[in-house]
Amino acid sequence: MFQEVPRSPRYVYELSGRPQIRDYRHMLRVLDHLIQTAPPYSTRKNRMSYAGIPLSSLLNWPMGTQSGFAAFLQSPDSVHVLGSAPTDWFGPTGLADLTEVANIGQTNYTFDEIFIANATAPYRGFQSWDDFFIRSFREGIRPVAGNDSVIANACESKPYQVQHNVSAHDQFWIKERPYSIVDMLGGDPLSEKFIGGTVYQAFLSSLSYHRWHAPVSGRIAKAFTLNGTYFSEPLIVDLAAQEQSHDYLDELSIIAAQPYLTSVATRAVIFIEADHPALGTVAFIGVGMAEVSTCDITVKQGDYVRKGDELGMFHYGGSTHCLLFQEAVNVTGFPATGQTYNVPVRGHLATVG
Repeated sequence: MFQEVPRSPRYVYELSGRPQIRDYRHMLRVLDHLIQTAPPYSTRKNRMSYAGIPLSSLLNWPMGTQSGFAAFLQSPDSVHVLGSAPTDWFGPTGLADLTEVANIGQTNYTFDEIFIANATAPYRGFQSWDDFFIRSFREGIRPVAGNDSVIANACESKPYQVQHNVSAHDQFWIKERPYSIVDMLGGDPLSEKFIGGTVYQAFLSSLSYHRWHAPVSGRIAKAFTLNGTYFSEPLIVDLAAQEQSHDYLDELSIIAAQPYLTSVATRAVIFIEADHPALGTVAFIGVGMAEVSTCDITVKQGDYVRKGDELGMFHYGGSTHCLLFQEAVNVTGFPATGQTYNVPVRGHLATVG
């Protein structure tokens, strides 16, 4: 897969700006370093997409080759970077970006006003890298939206796409990027409820808040984790074949493979029997992307949750998630896809008619 990465100027450097590794021996030496080092904050232009995911940056080009596609279908911390140096997450660039993303362009709070943190303590009181990534909002920062007919946003995230009349099975690896309900839900018997229904998907960057919250009030029917792959990309991400198509190549990242990953990556599945009679059962899927793949469910079957209650969290970094609605459910008013800012967690996502 390293040999298949093109030699043209576009592929001379990997996403963090360092020279692209060209053989697996070199890769192993770099991996040995990366797994012992907390990722520094990136001050490069593309930092908003790739900050904090060094393995994805390292493997982005190789895993987009034919050999990389085959290789990654096989199933398989330190705190000092939270300081104030330029490449630390609490350095001037990192802290400003974290605060900007959390303010969503509507308020002007500081990081310490938004999150439960202590500005006077070392590393703002976070005890580990993971402790920082699963940070919590202060009370009142993200109020729960609307009445029972309003669906709350389950994750602080950017809308990716909405698809209706989704098939039981589909070729989720092809360019059209369809969803495949049975594959997404691991063949669970409750999959049948969502055939022909609606899928909403949104992306969490590494700067986002990483906890999940109930989109509706109801009882947990099932909650489980599906093991999956880590660095698999669909065959449509073929670097050599698409080398001249720069617009398309701008999408060549793990972000563009989100629908595909809903069927193959490690993911958490939570079914909620909604109180609102028009909603029936709603499914939440938290999808681990690349090395940011730990899905931690904090509810269990039989639990009752109110809209906005915590369901679980992603450990270490950004990811993607889906909400699934049954065929007969009329859900409208989803946010526009392609916007550059997050929809607030627990905020207004859509309305059931």
